[in-house]
Amino acid sequence: MSFFTHETAIVDENVTVGEGTKIWHFSHILSGTKIGKNCSFGQNCVVGGDVTVGNGVKVQNNVSIYKGVEVEDDVFLGPSMVFTNVINPRAFIQRKEEFEPTLLKKGCSIGANATIVCGVTIGEYALIGSGAVVNRDVKAYALMVGVPAKQIGWVGISGNSLEFNSDNIALDSDGKRYAIIDEKLKEI
Repeated sequence: MSFFTHETAIVDENVTVGEGTKIWHFSHILSGTKIGKNCSFGQNCVVGGDVTVGNGVKVQNNVSIYKGVEVEDDVFLGPSMVFTNVINPRAFIQRKEEFEPTLLKKGCSIGANATIVCGVTIGEYALIGSGAVVNRDVKAYALMVGVPAKQIGWVGISGNSLEFNSDNIALDSDGKRYAIIDEKLKEI
């Protein structure tokens, strides 16, 4: 095996797991799931079925990734963050056909205990603060906090908050430069 699975973890049949991935204590990867290379799943994670997870994804303890959620490369999912899968759940009504798709784009980060309501897209490199409740699409590089989550700023690829000069240009600690063009952050 080119990936690590803790002895207490369960990986069902018909699962693809990339080289260098680690699946830790008490986690369960359900049938039909595809996981990329160099990912890490902390304790007590459930993934699938039929979920796609990209390369370099870090999933902290107590996170469940349900059918309908797609996770692109280099995404960070903080401890105990939550995905929903239907808008109006009822215990006595079966709604598996109504699962709403949720997309987490490359490099975004979701803080601890945040909730991502189904049917949204989180843009590239966006940063969702701990405890936030996201109920609508999030722009690339947006910094979102609160309940419901609101954009309070922008972050660079490094995850640092950006401050803009009088020319509306921001310089990140890693040397990358950004500008807001047509209400979207662009690397320049």
